[in-house]
Amino acid sequence: MLMKKYDKNGNYSYTLGTTVTIELLKSKIDKATRVFYHSKFDKNDTYKEISKLCMNNNISFEENDKVFNILSQKENCYVIGEFSKYVGKIDNTKNQLVLVNPSNAGNLGTIIRSALGFEITDIAIIKPATDIFDPKVVRASMGALFKVNIKYYDSFNDYLKENSNHNLYPFMLKANKELNMVEKLIPFSLVFGNEASGLPDEYLSLGTPVIIKHSSEIDSLNLPIAVSIAMYEFTNK
Repeated sequence: MLMKKYDKNGNYSYTLGTTVTIELLKSKIDKATRVFYHSKFDKNDTYKEISKLCMNNNISFEENDKVFNILSQKENCYVIGEFSKYVGKIDNTKNQLVLVNPSNAGNLGTIIRSALGFEITDIAIIKPATDIFDPKVVRASMGALFKVNIKYYDSFNDYLKENSNHNLYPFMLKANKELNMVEKLIPFSLVFGNEASGLPDEYLSLGTPVIIKHSSEIDSLNLPIAVSIAMYEFTNK
């Protein structure tokens, strides 16, 4: 099969790097199709681990420097995995993270990784939004993408129809309730807007709007940081 750059409308995506490729092979082995390694990749224990995982699951593992010229310009990338995209679903009985129109691939990957770290493994994404299978997202998540459940919704109303039992906590600069003063009810949905504009004012009428207080020296927190603070507070028993 001809190798080409990532296409968001295509059926395949790629893991760029050793760690994220190993996570693919361990967590979503049924979706892995091929693994490539560069001629400069040391034949060490990591090589042997990847080779064994591929061999045991009938996945092609081949040396191919040309693939790296097409898919990765990073000098320290020596392993690339190819995998089939898949449709996700989330569990409406569990606590959830809801991201409304996230637009930055690196931020989205970082948030996914943090969510896994705080054991929030069900994530809803409201369109329009960044593609979770963009290799930049996959790499920034350090493979956490393959351990969480993610579902896209066309609108927030569509999300509510499937998850009406959740206690909503929209995080907004105009909210009155401070994070440390909020009663945390489960199952909860922590709702965040995008990096540039946050959530629209209509979210002030949903659930319990929350603000994360910070000094007046800054206008707002970086989205991955704000999400991490919220998840820590809501999961810190």
